[in-house]
Parts: sequence; C-alpha cells; structure tokens
Amino acid sequence: MQTLTTGELTKTGQSGLFMPKIEIFIFFQNRNCLPWYTIRVMKTVVQRVSRASVTIDGNVHGAIEKGYMLLVGIKDEDDETVIAKMAEKIAKLRVFEDEAGKMNLSLSQVNGAVLSISQFTLYADCHKGNRPSFTKAGAPDHAEAMYLLFNKKLRELGFTVEEGIFGADMKVELINDGPVTILLDSDEIF
Repeated sequence: MQTLTTGELTKTGQSGLFMPKIEIFIFFQNRNCLPWYTIRVMKTVVQRVSRASVTIDGNVHGAIEKGYMLLVGIKDEDDETVIAKMAEKIAKLRVFEDEAGKMNLSLSQVNGAVLSISQFTLYADCHKGNRPSFTKAGAPDHAEAMYLLFNKKLRELGFTVEEGIFGADMKVELINDGPVTILLDSDEIF
C-alpha cells in the first residue's frame, strides 16, 4: 500500500482565511486486497410504543402492548455477527422511564415485547429524481433469512417477539410513547 499526500492553501468562506487543504490517496498494490474495514449497514428504527399491531389481509397477525415496534432493514453484507450485535444493542437500550421520569430502563426491565416488521424501504435512495431506488436493500432471500434470524436472536434474549410476514403488504398501527424513535445503524453502533 502506498500513501500520497498533497497539500495547498485554500481560501475559506467569508472569513477570507487561508486553511491547508490536504488530500490523501491510498493505493493498493494488489487489487484483490480489501481495506481494513467492511461496510455493514443493518438499519433498525426503534419506536417505543404503548401498543402496536400489524394487520395482513384484514387480520391482525401480531400485536403487543408496551415495548418496541421495530422496522428492520437488511443489506447483502449483513451477516449473523451483525444480526446478533443489533439484537443485543436493542435488548440493552435504556429508553423507558424510571420512577424519576428519566429514560433509564431497558425492555426487559419493563417486561416489554417486540413487534418486528421487515422494511426494505429504509434503504430508499432518493438522490436522483423523485422515485426512490431500493437497490441498496438486501436481496429478498438473504434479507428474509437475516430478518428471521434477528427475530430468533431477540427471542433467545428472552423477549416475546411478534412479527409481520416478510414481503407482505402490511398495515402497521402503533401508539408511539413519548414519542421516542431511534435509528440504529450497525456501522455507527459497533
């Protein structure tokens, strides 16, 4: 690997100050060599709810009272390690209020449950035009397997998990408590 650094002075905004501009280029001698990191971006929207349900074909398929309603997005790069870490992170999140009114309690401390919904639209790419592209979402077979594994990991952590049906047209109803909504992105939390 070779590193080349170039430098010059660049005039900044309205202040008129000159600041150094540094560009770093990294060249790999072997094109098969990968950088030291791997991009894995499982996304999960966590909503603290007082109740939530999912209806499919006019029938309630899953419902919970107090807990989390999760929208779960999977990419092709996501694997069992990412899935397990995301499940553990969600299990340990402390976003329920304690007796002092502070967000300090986890899902298990309030005997909460999970409603998990697969959500490929978390990977919508809207930077070109007005119609979103979903090419960054995982392939359906892989995404479904990882989604089901994610729900299994949450159950193994001791939670009741209700779920939608992967790929189905679902109607989700919820009462967001707070509201508290958190976006977890695997690249940012592990």
